[in-house]
Amino acid sequence: MDVYKTLREEAFEANREIPARNLAIYTWGNVSAFDAAKGIFAIKPSGVAYDDLTPEAMVVVDLEANVIDGKLNPSSDTKTHCVLYREFPSIAGITHTHSPYAVAWAQAGKSLPVYGATHADHGAGSIPCTGFMRPEAVRNDYEHETGKLIVETFRKEAVDPAHIQMVLVAGHGPFTWGKSASQSVYHAAVLEEICKMALLTLTLNAEAESLPEHIIRKHWERKHGPAAYYGQK
Repeated sequence: MDVYKTLREEAFEANREIPARNLAIYTWGNVSAFDAAKGIFAIKPSGVAYDDLTPEAMVVVDLEANVIDGKLNPSSDTKTHCVLYREFPSIAGITHTHSPYAVAWAQAGKSLPVYGATHADHGAGSIPCTGFMRPEAVRNDYEHETGKLIVETFRKEAVDPAHIQMVLVAGHGPFTWGKSASQSVYHAAVLEEICKMALLTLTLNAEAESLPEHIIRKHWERKHGPAAYYGQK
């Protein structure tokens, strides 16, 4: 009996969403699904094409990146996932891709302002972009340090990871998270779209300003606030 069957299947289905949503080509991304009660997560195996994935191929690891179950090597980004699960306790799924518009903002080293309601519906503030990683951090343990850099950026900028569930790692690309693996992929797709919209906005008006705070707050609150009325009860 495979005691990790449900977790593996969740990770498998979420990883298959990456190419389905045009978020990455070849093997350029990974998703993990977290079981907080057991302190383990299932993640995509490193370097395996999406079409070749199966639920059984998912690798189960603990929060120290030790392989608990699986025959393949886990994603090279596994240690980044470990840090985020330890430091952001409200999350249960993480997605990392190299989607082009989000990567473009990351390569420019720019945080993403709230230019419109689409962004505000999914985040009540700018999407942070980290600084570039220091040479000693790269030499130390690159993937672990990537996770630390994300956490440090959120703390320094006083950003709540439960409200802003996206980040741009400078020179690298996006990481997103959520209450499930599938929700983390949803946020990756949203981030790609709002990065594209923002770039088009600046192409049309290089001096475009952020949406006024009262409109940002309205769009966020109507979907996520205590008196939210978007969708069905």
